[in-house]
Amino acid sequence: MGWPRRSRCRRKVLMPEFITELLTNHPWLIVAIKVLGVFAVVMPMVAYSVVAERRISAFIQDRVGPNRVGIPFTNIKFLGLGQPLADGLKSFLKEDFTPGHVKRIYYWMAPAVSMTPSFIVFAVIPFGSMLGMQKMVIADLNVGILFTFGIVSLGVYGIVLAGYSANSKYPFLGGIRSSAQMISYEIAMGMSVVPVFMLAADPAWRDGLTPDWKAYLEGTGLLNLSSVVAYQSDSLFSWLIFKQPIAFWIFLISIFAETNRLPFDLPESETELVSGYNTEYSSMRFALFFMGEYAAMIAGSALMVVLFCGGWTLPFGEYFNTPAQGLVQGIVHILVFIGKIAVFLGLMIWVRWMLPRFRYDQLMNIGWKRFLPVSLANIILTAIVLWAVA
Repeated sequence: MGWPRRSRCRRKVLMPEFITELLTNHPWLIVAIKVLGVFAVVMPMVAYSVVAERRISAFIQDRVGPNRVGIPFTNIKFLGLGQPLADGLKSFLKEDFTPGHVKRIYYWMAPAVSMTPSFIVFAVIPFGSMLGMQKMVIADLNVGILFTFGIVSLGVYGIVLAGYSANSKYPFLGGIRSSAQMISYEIAMGMSVVPVFMLAADPAWRDGLTPDWKAYLEGTGLLNLSSVVAYQSDSLFSWLIFKQPIAFWIFLISIFAETNRLPFDLPESETELVSGYNTEYSSMRFALFFMGEYAAMIAGSALMVVLFCGGWTLPFGEYFNTPAQGLVQGIVHILVFIGKIAVFLGLMIWVRWMLPRFRYDQLMNIGWKRFLPVSLANIILTAIVLWAVA
């Protein structure tokens, strides 16, 4: 009777040691687990963002919306929860048709080039505090915001390639519009976050951090996104949406332009360009453009949460605004972060169905003649305030 008992005890002790040794000797496994975890969360969010958009638009237009396709292998048809699976299967099983007049290599590359940057951005976004001894960020770069803007700027190449490769007037016009639009608003968006890091880089506030926060931020640089979260952890009014409202509104509106969402969806503009840059696409290649757009919405919402709304923190006590000490607390922080993203996704969906599309000249006018000088003035104003209170 003693042998089985000793064997069970041995397994209980050795298994955690084996896992710890494996992860210590192969740190790439930790990165791989984080990547798979982020992918496993983002992909369902992409799928159900489409369902949410269709349901919200139906509510606004006094329609029913998708409510027939339920959970597979069950009789549950609540809110059309099986609709993403049905849409994905439809796109996957449709004939993959390549028009004869396109530039084939670029035509095939464009959907992947458009979708990939939207997912790479998640590598530097802190989506939680701690789980065990691991920070909930895939790559905790000291230049996280520079990496983010560098990757985001690559998304335009997929749309330009799609417009160029189609050998058709409407996609070509959509590609030209997208390149001009994204370049114009990236400048204002980049300048809008400068005051955020001017405040977060101020060494004075770090002296009042708790030991847990100091350990969490050990080794982080001035452009690290986790330091921005720490700066906003003190109270509700330390969130930068209150301290930098001008920067927040410029960044929010620029995200609409960067993701080609109404009222800035000029690259698609169904009433003018049929479907814009993706007119010649169908089946799974069209679905990749679709996935890239919603992944970009989620990434943009995550950036707004991190930069202006406290990241994974809430102003309800130490349990919500200090790095996690246990598994449950770490999971709660992740769920808080996802909940904040859902709020911004709902806002982006609501705006699409409530506002009309801007004209192209109005779009350029807002970007160059309004946002650019205002964001520059905001930088100067923030510098003056920091100098005055120093």
